Amino acid sequence: MYEVCVRRHFDAAHALRGYQGRCENLHGHRYEVVACVASDTLNEIGLALDFTEFKRVLDGILARFDHTNLNETPPFDAINPSAENIARTIYQALREALPQVRLAYVQAYESPDAWATYREE
Repeated sequence: MYEVCVRRHFDAAHALRGYQGRCENLHGHRYEVVACVASDTLNEIGLALDFTEFKRVLDGILARFDHTNLNETPPFDAINPSAENIARTIYQALREALPQVRLAYVQAYESPDAWATYREE
């Protein structure tokens, strides 16, 4: 089994609604996003998925969140912009954009030592 992963980032502000602590105040993060696909096979030139294509697709998804207030950006205007919801939202967008591959998981890091992982099993 192969896993092919890319790491990208975006900068955004958010506030966790209903948190009852400091994170309920507007604050910012440089979010790191790691996305991985899984494959049992490689194509004719030895790739499971081209890194360049994978990065291009992920960058397109992340561009709509970069330098925004996530609380004002769909779908986070309706759901809390938690790391968990960010990971799931990016996963679902990648699954739609790359139907030819098996998406393994997406991780959304708020900091180097705090992240959420979303996968469908």
